[in-house]
Amino acid sequence: MGTLTIRNLDDDVKQALRERAAVRGVSMEEEARRTLASSITAEAAGEKRRRPRLEVLRELAVKPKEPFDLKKISDEMWDEGSL
Repeated sequence: MGTLTIRNLDDDVKQALRERAAVRGVSMEEEARRTLASSITAEAAGEKRRRPRLEVLRELAVKPKEPFDLKKISDEMWDEGSL
């Protein structure tokens, strides 16, 4: 296993790490290891999930073929809600 030294860590970040470690009953070093590992794991998993969502959003972002009256649609929605 490797060793990592982190310099110039913001005092607020260090304090938050210390508090999280205390709540979980582990050392700051262990909490830092867990945080880094979960961050990397979540990032790798998130990339796989984000790509399809991005494609879906791009499909939804297609410009409408015909113009529409947004006020009319809004008025119709409000009329339906008053029933």
